[in-house]
Amino acid sequence: MEDPHKTTESGIHPAPDEFTAEEIQTDYILRYFHYSHLPERLQLNSKPFCALARHLVDGTPRCPERSVALRKLLEAKDAAVRAAL
Repeated sequence: MEDPHKTTESGIHPAPDEFTAEEIQTDYILRYFHYSHLPERLQLNSKPFCALARHLVDGTPRCPERSVALRKLLEAKDAAVRAAL
């Protein structure tokens, strides 16, 4: 089993398990919704954003507006995690 805290060669933590490789290839931004590398208290702030990204991917057709929604959701996730530091 791969260590969830290990970074990849690119320096980015592994993509979240909530998304398939095909989904990440289609919407690369999904890769940044990872949270397993974070301390548990920060995971509590980050994980709901991953779940909401999953909800958007499942319930919204791929279009420019979905991409905007995912980008803004990622910005909100980053701010929520920073706020908990």
